[in-house]
Amino acid sequence: MFNYYLQLGLRSLRRNPILTALMVLGIALGIGASMTTLTVFYLMGSDPIPWKSSKLHYVQLDNWSPDEGANSDNQPPDQVTYRDAVALMDAGKADKQAAMYKISLPVQPENPDVKPFMALGRATYADFFGLFEPAFAYGQAWGRDQDAQHARVIVLSDQTNETLFGGGDSVGKSVRMDGVDYTVVGVLKKWDLRVKYYDLTNGAFNNPEEFFMPFTTAIDTKRRSTGNNSCWRSPGAGWEAYLDSDCVWIQMWVQLDSPARQEEYMAFLNSYVEEQKKLGRFPRPLNNRLPDVKQWMTDQEVVSRDVEVQVGLAFAFLMVCLINTIGLLLAKFTRRAGEIGLRRALGASRRQVFAQFLIESGVVGLSGGLIGLALTGLGLVAVRSLYQQYANVTHLDWTMVLMTIGLAILAAVLAGLYPTWRACRVQPAAQLKM
Repeated sequence: MFNYYLQLGLRSLRRNPILTALMVLGIALGIGASMTTLTVFYLMGSDPIPWKSSKLHYVQLDNWSPDEGANSDNQPPDQVTYRDAVALMDAGKADKQAAMYKISLPVQPENPDVKPFMALGRATYADFFGLFEPAFAYGQAWGRDQDAQHARVIVLSDQTNETLFGGGDSVGKSVRMDGVDYTVVGVLKKWDLRVKYYDLTNGAFNNPEEFFMPFTTAIDTKRRSTGNNSCWRSPGAGWEAYLDSDCVWIQMWVQLDSPARQEEYMAFLNSYVEEQKKLGRFPRPLNNRLPDVKQWMTDQEVVSRDVEVQVGLAFAFLMVCLINTIGLLLAKFTRRAGEIGLRRALGASRRQVFAQFLIESGVVGLSGGLIGLALTGLGLVAVRSLYQQYANVTHLDWTMVLMTIGLAILAAVLAGLYPTWRACRVQPAAQLKM
């Protein structure tokens, strides 16, 4: 029966090509606009590491001024000081842990055909790779013993390895950066992140770094952060004064494998801050936090209010398109009163007529959805060309493709409910007299 109604629907749509084209185009435009913004919204806010996001926690300690909070909403600073990062790392209370900061160094290739260039990197600990699980093409991460030894080792991104070594296995080879030689211990595979969640303070949609080196090595060679750096009082002059200051410039992540471990770690943080208060630090009331990945993304407003407003406006436009489609379907079904009366007189029930016209509405929705899918693709290309920073969140995956088609069919069926209900109320006797 479904196939029969489907054939009737297709035949009806072909009989009125202009009316059909207007309905399909209306749904396609509404779907294209709404799904373009919804795709960006969905990819921005989706969980970047769902298998362990609840176990990864960002460390926040409120060491800010007693006179004024770091943020208007009483949130602690979004980074920690060097003193606190080192103290937490040395305590080793988490299942995995990594302090980190962003650096920038000039790379001096041995190959004379490759010109020197500046590369963005990340100074971190060995656990970084276990926390965030990037895949390796060659070699592996450095070990904790190399953290302790301030080893001159480095992990390259696939792109940097391609530039310096043509993409081959470079493990064991040397890379000179700012006059210091580093031994390559690993090369990452291409690491695509929709959101660079491990460092939201320096741009949520930036690409991962071009190289990674031990945190202790970067400190040993006095590499200053090229990321965010905030101070509520002057750090004083010199490198050592900067390290000993209350300036916040380091991100700190820990992995806690159970709720009990989270409670234990929060108790440890509170105890640590209480001890620091006795030394004259942390003048504000106790305000430590351990948001997991999703909460941290929410706190940092990865999905901005502007994007939410755009999604709302796009769906309002879809509603306008559907109202227009309701009017067109109503006109179309009203014209077929004679056909409906004849079918009813030949024994078709209202339920059967209802099903036939809803299927016809669904066919309109399917057609609009396919065209809307193409318009969504074009819309994402336009967004990507206008906002380069959104390149990672402007592509369709299978979830959004299926959602686009499903939403178009659902919208068309809903739009067809009232016209179909009106069509079913046609009285056969009245139509047969005409």
